[in-house]
Amino acid sequence: MKHLLKLLDLSGEEIIEILNLADQLKYERAHHIAHPRLAGKSLGMIFQKASTRTRVSFETGIYQLGGQALFLSANDLQIGRGEPVEDTARVLSRYLDGIMIRTFKQEEVEKLAKYGSIPVINGLTDFCHPCQVLADLMTIREVKGTLSGHKMCFIGDGNNMANSLIVGALKTGMRMAVACPQGYHPDPVVLDFAKAYEGKFLLTDNLSEAAAGADVLVTDVWASMGQEGEAAARRKAFNGFQINDDILSAANPDAMVLHCLPAHREEEITAAVFEAHAKEIFEEAENRLHAQKAVMVKLMEG
Repeated sequence: MKHLLKLLDLSGEEIIEILNLADQLKYERAHHIAHPRLAGKSLGMIFQKASTRTRVSFETGIYQLGGQALFLSANDLQIGRGEPVEDTARVLSRYLDGIMIRTFKQEEVEKLAKYGSIPVINGLTDFCHPCQVLADLMTIREVKGTLSGHKMCFIGDGNNMANSLIVGALKTGMRMAVACPQGYHPDPVVLDFAKAYEGKFLLTDNLSEAAAGADVLVTDVWASMGQEGEAAARRKAFNGFQINDDILSAANPDAMVLHCLPAHREEEITAAVFEAHAKEIFEEAENRLHAQKAVMVKLMEG
């Protein structure tokens, strides 16, 4: 494992190794056991999309590991003025020990890894969100004890979250159901990947069918960052694609609910369901810190 570009690149065993290390780091943090595994290391954080959780968790995480973070907005870099990604990659590789990038195009992340000589971590692209889904899987395992054999249901837009959840769930032995409106399906590359998991993957526009027997219900906003101009059309298209009491009744009685945040209450999730499952949702948010620390240690410690 040289980079974390997308979960499609990892085996199920590699994902579990990251989760095991994340559990260990979370335990150490809770018991005030300090291991500066990344002492003297520097992480460059490139942000072409704004963030709350990604910036704070990565910046805090590498500090806790003994290293330092450099916040690099698109306005601060020549990449924002037209410098090719491949040139930026080769320059930053001479200064830093790792790069985290949160951007639009998956191609930019792949180019950074191709032309650079240091680990690259995908903090989010329009195609996938691997760091968030590692935190989601970590949270599910904490609550359910295991991943294999449980059923996850995602309701909403077939966006970067749906893409990564499908891959992460199937690679770790979960069953996966996705309920999306027509025209808002997950990426064809991901759907092609899921074909190998016959009987373990369902794509439908029937919410009750997707949620039936689910152990985990997950959703995301209907209009992601950069899609603000589509908000009205999306509200119409996604009307009814909501986690509410009716959907919960179709799932298993002890089903947990996750949301990557920020949440738009009364759109993709009701306020009542959100507050009833707030403990799980904010544990999921905290686990971004631990999962990303595990990724940084895996990639940068050596």
